[in-house]
Amino acid sequence: MTDTTNTNASDTTTGNQPSTLKSYVDSAAGAVQSAIGAVTGRPADQNEAERTKARASAENADSHDVAKVGPFAASSSGAAAVDDRDRREGSWNQTVGSAKEAVGGLVGSQSLKQQGARQNEEGKKQEAQGQLSDYGSGIADRARGAVGNAASALAGDRDEQARYQEMHDRGKTQQRSAELDIQKQAGT
Repeated sequence: MTDTTNTNASDTTTGNQPSTLKSYVDSAAGAVQSAIGAVTGRPADQNEAERTKARASAENADSHDVAKVGPFAASSSGAAAVDDRDRREGSWNQTVGSAKEAVGGLVGSQSLKQQGARQNEEGKKQEAQGQLSDYGSGIADRARGAVGNAASALAGDRDEQARYQEMHDRGKTQQRSAELDIQKQAGT
């Protein structure tokens, strides 16, 4: 899990949650600084460009960090999310199905082995359905949170702004949690 005492400039604009968008902007700024340094030949410009690009790269990586323990996930912002019910039940069905397959193989029961294989496959489908649900609702909450946060900021309503920031952060945690599980299953 990422250290939330990070002092990146993005921390003041997005709470403690590192921003993927900000990392892209910083990366572009680093590229411009690098070009200026190449034209002017000033090592200070080139060094600053490298520092900016390094910060952007670190922030991008931080913005994707999520810690998972079982069905629970937390991000560097402190936002927490719980896996969709289908993800939890699908994972359980895969475990039980695999156990049935193993026991069926050990005792020579072809029907128990086949039953386990079917339950395992059904569990995979169920978990994938839950992952897609979490991914989609996470993106939706991030978008609603970002828009609501901006509107609340324009209206000067700090309480609503904080509520929408929490919605955004929870959505991001939920989305990143689903992405993490999908990547693990894909082997990447």
